[in-house]
Amino acid sequence: MSMSGRTTASGLRLGLGTVAVLVSSLAVAADEARTIDAGGVTFAVPAAWKSSKPSNAMRKAQLTVAPAEGDSEPAELVVTSFPGGAGGVKANLERWQKQFRDGDDNPPKVESKSVPGKNVEVVRAEVAGRYVAAVFPGSPQSHNKPNFRLLGAIVEAGDTTFFLKLVGPEKTMLAARPAFDTLLGTIKAERK
Repeated sequence: MSMSGRTTASGLRLGLGTVAVLVSSLAVAADEARTIDAGGVTFAVPAAWKSSKPSNAMRKAQLTVAPAEGDSEPAELVVTSFPGGAGGVKANLERWQKQFRDGDDNPPKVESKSVPGKNVEVVRAEVAGRYVAAVFPGSPQSHNKPNFRLLGAIVEAGDTTFFLKLVGPEKTMLAARPAFDTLLGTIKAERK
């Protein structure tokens, strides 16, 4: 390599400035994700997703995703776990479905599929509409938030099931969807 640049295997000549930008871009990409340990599952999230102390004992991890332009509030990712699975995958997909209403005030369709994590299969779910879930479990008060979306994941790890639930306004959720799908591929579960 000369002082003025580098010739690649394809014969393309790169200047030192270009090489520096490429190296810098690779370093930034490595810093863009960080690992979250949610007490039995780990996964990677974008650095921009902010962790906070879980607001109750049921939560293993809690993060916020900044609102996209046009949305007034952030999305929130909550990770919970339950020994015995809390009713299984089907019951939990139905529970998430009932937390939303469509234009006719009916629960909308939940889209779900199985995707690979690092060492476990993950059930990915998505549902959208007016968010009407209880403000907190057991609360008589409910949300009433139109144009909301849920991206969820169910991870069965031995006798414990983990639930990752990202909920927020539509534009924010659509912007976060690619990162959420990348997150699913990084899920690693402890086997107990």
